[in-house]
Amino acid sequence: MRALNAAELSRQLETAQKELLDLHFRLETKQLVNSCEIRRVRKDIARMRTILRERELTLR
Repeated sequence: MRALNAAELSRQLETAQKELLDLHFRLETKQLVNSCEIRRVRKDIARMRTILRERELTLR
């Protein structure tokens, strides 16, 4: 993940946020088989945000 540039990382972050929204909908409609997926996606989002923030702080 750290090898990606900021644009690619932002694109993946947006995709992960959409996936999280979809997982929440599936959870509420009882269609989600593995609820651990929500945790995995949330942690991925946090990792991406952390990397973007680290890069933002190093540019200053």
